[in-house]
Amino acid sequence: MHTTSSSTHFVTSRVILDAQAKASYAPLENHAGKRALVLGGGGSAGNAWLIGVLAGLAQAGLDVTETDLMVGTSAGATAAAQLGGASAAQLFENILAATLPQPRTAAVGGSGASSRQTSNHMERTAKIIAAAENPTDMRRGMGSGALEMAEAWGEDGRSSWRRTVAARFSSQDWPECTTLLTAVDAGTGEPVVFDSESGVDLADAVAASCSAATAYSIGGRGFIDGGYRRNENADLAAGFERVLVLSPFGGRTRHPLEWNMQLAAQVDELRSGGSAVETIAPDPASLEAFGTNMMDLSTRIPAARAGHGQGEALAPQLAEFWG
Repeated sequence: MHTTSSSTHFVTSRVILDAQAKASYAPLENHAGKRALVLGGGGSAGNAWLIGVLAGLAQAGLDVTETDLMVGTSAGATAAAQLGGASAAQLFENILAATLPQPRTAAVGGSGASSRQTSNHMERTAKIIAAAENPTDMRRGMGSGALEMAEAWGEDGRSSWRRTVAARFSSQDWPECTTLLTAVDAGTGEPVVFDSESGVDLADAVAASCSAATAYSIGGRGFIDGGYRRNENADLAAGFERVLVLSPFGGRTRHPLEWNMQLAAQVDELRSGGSAVETIAPDPASLEAFGTNMMDLSTRIPAARAGHGQGEALAPQLAEFWG
């Protein structure tokens, strides 16, 4: 993994909705504590892998969901919300129980659908990244296209996406531990964070964090995938003694390394600030389970099983770190 020191300052605001449901921004408070769990994005396969790893760790006696802070991005935001109403073991069993074939539509971690749509989205966003001068420019480019698609999507599409997202977790209440779910304002390109104090329903926050192709409207503003803020957003755990990062994409980035969007730069920053950091990336068995399209719902069972095995194997060496 490439490691580079970061000199880039990332400003993030919490989104707060007023009585007129218009989004406004407030500075994100600095959190501090002993343990933070960071759940990165990675589509349907990545969400299942995250659940599998957490369940495998718990099976081996290490429950890392007992944490002071959870940071969730895209598929990781879905996982964080799911953990608010069920244990990792329960969520893992739910994945294994979903044995019937499922269509490749409304996949976890994005509002895209088929393999072809996923390919088109990747091609379009690659051009935006290549043409951008910096992360803010890139985010605005991503947001502009997503807002255009939202116009065609309409309110029916938004409502359908929200129902799909809300059905993924049993409790619609924010998790008890401090939970930060990332997104980006599609209009301004400003990185934002939703939390329990935002006045935003959990389902809306997750839907926004997962909206890779189409902007999701909350309070009259459009929001897009939190992975456009930074890939795993582990830097939001600054100030915590121990930070465990689960990255379905294994720290890979599509952005120029000098932008310091990649996980390695975030880990450098955390360690420079005094945090002890451990990361978990997919092993070869998990990568094989993912296949070539992480949005494909048929990958969920093999990805969860591979993640479970990986979590069980890693538990002994992480036990002392997590404390």
